[in-house]
Amino acid sequence: MLKIAWTEIYAHPLPRNHRFPMEKYNLLPEQLLYEGTVKEDNFFEPEPLPEEKVIRTHDADYWAKLKNLQLDRKEERRTGFPLSQQLVEREITIMNGTLQAALFALQNGIAMNIAGGTHHAFTNRGEGFCLLNDIAIAANHLLDESLVKQVLVVDLDVHQGNGTAEIFQNEPRAFTFSMHGASNYPMHKEKSDLDVPLPDGTTDDVYLGLLDQYLKSLLDNVEPDFIFFQSGVDVLATDKLGRLGMTIEGCKERDRMVLDLCKRNGIPLVASMGGGYSQRIAHIVEAHANTYRLAQEIYF
Repeated sequence: MLKIAWTEIYAHPLPRNHRFPMEKYNLLPEQLLYEGTVKEDNFFEPEPLPEEKVIRTHDADYWAKLKNLQLDRKEERRTGFPLSQQLVEREITIMNGTLQAALFALQNGIAMNIAGGTHHAFTNRGEGFCLLNDIAIAANHLLDESLVKQVLVVDLDVHQGNGTAEIFQNEPRAFTFSMHGASNYPMHKEKSDLDVPLPDGTTDDVYLGLLDQYLKSLLDNVEPDFIFFQSGVDVLATDKLGRLGMTIEGCKERDRMVLDLCKRNGIPLVASMGGGYSQRIAHIVEAHANTYRLAQEIYF
């Protein structure tokens, strides 16, 4: 069975300018249930992540400032959110969602998190709507517990996975691959193990050709036994923050390539949602829903 972590997003009111990008987190599960792609028992609601798992990946001083609501104004602005206790609680719940999904993926081949993909969170700071890094936290848990030997992060959000790259810069057991807009946020890029910067307007054919080439090479050279997939849909031409030129059909084919490759090679995979900021919320939900539809089609 496909297991999907889901965390209530509106645990507290957000300012109006923060609500639009957050709406998808409630609309997506509603759509998947309505169309029959999933049932209620596909979802699980995680508990907050224990503190010792947070500080395995993030600096203890940063975590103390975050949980005690002591970020200064500059640090808070960098995250993009007004800091509150409810926000922190929600964040650590989302973190555990990806960690628990990783354990389900070891059993079932795949699992997913309706939220997550918080790849802009560094060891000692948050930015870009990311306070903590769920991919890094879950990967470190699998490695620490000797549940896997080699992790591959496939980050296909339009923005570079800068935080994940920084966290794993000295960890040979975690290989970071980021395929992203060259001229997009963040302006200062970190160094992933493999970065593929794309020019503005990159179309489906070019994108998918490159991805096919790199994925096959990575499987041969890295030999991962677990993959974390950051499946942001801000690669769409309709995305307000994206600058690439992909269609919804191209984005779906991107996801099919990743999931098919993992299924054929017996590599467990966790998908976290990542970004999506198209003008019409329906475009965002449809693109994200395709990832879940494909998971059911390919694996179950």
